[in-house]
Amino acid sequence: MKYALIIPDGAADEPLEELGGRTPLQAAQIPNMHWIARNGRCGTVRNVPRDMEPGSDVATLSLLGYDPRQYYTGRAPLEAAARGLEIAPDEWVFRCNLVTVIDGLMEDHSAGHISTEEGSALIGELNRLLAGERLRFHPGVSYRHLMTLHGEIDVTATPPHDILGKPIAQHLPTGPGSDMLTILMGRSQEIFSRHEVNQVRRDLGENPATQIWLWGQGKKPSLPKFEERFGVRGAAISAVDLIRGLARLVGWDVVNVPGATGFLDTNYAGKAAAAIEALKDHDLVCVHVEGVDEAGHQGDFKGKILGLEQIDRHIVGPLLEHLRGGSEEWRILVLPDHPTPCRLRTHTAEPVPFALAGSGITSVLKLEFTEASAASSDLHIAIGAELMEYFLKGR
Repeated sequence: MKYALIIPDGAADEPLEELGGRTPLQAAQIPNMHWIARNGRCGTVRNVPRDMEPGSDVATLSLLGYDPRQYYTGRAPLEAAARGLEIAPDEWVFRCNLVTVIDGLMEDHSAGHISTEEGSALIGELNRLLAGERLRFHPGVSYRHLMTLHGEIDVTATPPHDILGKPIAQHLPTGPGSDMLTILMGRSQEIFSRHEVNQVRRDLGENPATQIWLWGQGKKPSLPKFEERFGVRGAAISAVDLIRGLARLVGWDVVNVPGATGFLDTNYAGKAAAAIEALKDHDLVCVHVEGVDEAGHQGDFKGKILGLEQIDRHIVGPLLEHLRGGSEEWRILVLPDHPTPCRLRTHTAEPVPFALAGSGITSVLKLEFTEASAASSDLHIAIGAELMEYFLKGR
């Protein structure tokens, strides 16, 4: 059996007045996703437990078959695994966003999707001026970076994409050790205000990176290997460190695709070609696409529709054609990790629609792949971590 798992991150949404009461999924031209739903099974799955925050870290753990209530230790350590960072037992890892704060309000959680080159220059300056034996900044991609810190803390920190348009003073870290984080964030304001990267961005009319925002903290997790649990060898394709880190921790191979950006301009066709190639020597390939989630955070329903249509045309379509034309049994599963409604511009914990088709899967209701169709189906999975077992072995 060959398996393809496709994750359009944050694709689920709410009906929008601008779309005549439709969601982006309902408005998008996605014939291949609809084919999977009509010819297989369509339903809903709750990837975020009711007592946990609706982050991609929690939701994707569920989606891959790992109950986050048992295995979750924080988002940043998952991203550290993607970069091969060695994390000591007493070391904390923080996600370190480059953000735009204007007049005390969180204007942009991504500093205008700052380039990796610009972001690395700013992180390098923080290392030069602030790093020490206990503290280090680690450059990443675009606005997504990490900070490691030795010591004992017990803080609560808020994701910046959850407070867009809100005063940051009401959402600063709290708890033992939080003073240090607040000081570091304040120092970054001073350093960034005079940095040439931001001077150029302001001259070009682009959002400057006014400071860092620290969140997503945790220690190194321990996850059992996917192949040992399910007897299936996997590979992952994603531009996002969170997904790449999770893949490494569960023993999957990570496939790099040139031009994969994590935004709407990603190399969709390249991801599909790499996935088809990976299926030659892997049982399962997971293709994650971040751009639709970024569009949701920007409140950009047109971008979300465009991203969904690109995923359907250039990823789902070629993979579906490859699987159906082969000689082996196959299954394909499409679902977002969580909703990212354009109206709210942040994640929610509601169940998401999924569509599953292939060998041994019998169509029952012949529904389209939309939130409303999935909600009206007869298949609802309350514990997200159970969907993987159904995908791999259910009948």
